[in-house]
Amino acid sequence: MKSPSRGVPAPDPEDAEGHGSRGLRHRWASRSRLGPTNAGRPLASGVRAQAALPLLLIAVITLAASFAPLAVHLSPLLVAAPTCTAAVARTRYTVAIALIASAAVVLIDRHDGLLRSPLLPIHIGALLSVSASVIAARALHDRDLRELTQVRTVAEAAQRVLLRPLPRRLGSLLVASAYRAATAHAQVGGDLYAAARTGRATRILIGDVRGRGLPALEDASALLGAFREAAHQHETLPELAAALERSVRRHLDEMAELAPDSAERFITALLAELPDGEETVRIVSCGHPPPLVNRRGPVTALRVTRPAPPLGLAGSTAEEFPLSTFAFAPGDTLLLYTDGLIEARDATGSFYPVLERAAGWAWQCPRGLLHDIGQDLKRYAGRHLDDDLAMVAVHSPAHFCHVPTAVAGPAPEATA
Repeated sequence: MKSPSRGVPAPDPEDAEGHGSRGLRHRWASRSRLGPTNAGRPLASGVRAQAALPLLLIAVITLAASFAPLAVHLSPLLVAAPTCTAAVARTRYTVAIALIASAAVVLIDRHDGLLRSPLLPIHIGALLSVSASVIAARALHDRDLRELTQVRTVAEAAQRVLLRPLPRRLGSLLVASAYRAATAHAQVGGDLYAAARTGRATRILIGDVRGRGLPALEDASALLGAFREAAHQHETLPELAAALERSVRRHLDEMAELAPDSAERFITALLAELPDGEETVRIVSCGHPPPLVNRRGPVTALRVTRPAPPLGLAGSTAEEFPLSTFAFAPGDTLLLYTDGLIEARDATGSFYPVLERAAGWAWQCPRGLLHDIGQDLKRYAGRHLDDDLAMVAVHSPAHFCHVPTAVAGPAPEATA
């Protein structure tokens, strides 16, 4: 987040769903070893070609040596076989190629009449020395890769605990969430979202922490933990916002000794409440961009006339968090977002024109809406984005049909 007054995001379905540790281990395994996978599936054609290349190189050099003049010794060229193998294969396969290349050295030197010459042990020694070096380097690479995979697996698990995927249904509402962190290899950055079913209402939080890195994660974690607890304890949205402000203040005070800049940290946030049986949405904005709503027609922004300051800078009483109420009828779709989208730029430096491009999105399907925005954003700004993206889409079906728990996801009282 660059400022408390800017704001919208979206990624791909793959980005939105994230990747668990099983997927990460499978991708690492398929890239870092030759031979069949654990499931017994054959190698991809590209991997088979890489495995066959060293054998083909040995065969070509051996065949060429049989036609070359005896004074031309091609056996030293065989050192290229284990060298190139180590770049694409794991240690065992490289060792096998080194042994096959050594046998080919003996075969070629025999053809050249070097069996009793001191050149034969020199050729074999050189090949084995180079092979040992590349095999050792490959072994160290494999070890580091395993450690990196383990670290990423733990990091992914921790990040998914911090930012849980939202259930697809909350009460009668259809819900979808999307997130893409600007930092490479990260699933969570300084943006956040959460939702909770409280009695006969659905409450949703979306926020954007000032800054990046570990301090931003700490602030996001503090706010998410406070929301998941306080959402069930306060009757009104302003009371909930005041409780979150107090929690954020306590967190920043505790961080004051460790982080001198804690006094300058804040979180823009927006709280939305959608009561069951009422065609309204209640909103408290703490310096956050206004949500968008589609009412089967033009897309409009729900602009709050009196937003409160960002959390960490606001007051601590409910009266200091004005409540705004807007119509939200069956068939409508609400889009909550952070500022990652409207601050995305194209090659000319122009900001993403959200309202101009919103007409072509699939507003009646939350997951389709996130997908459309993600694809459109990529076309506009490219794959690299300078800010985190977080978004929650909420659709009120025109005709609600009960969906069994096994299909609908978590129970209505679940908090994410």
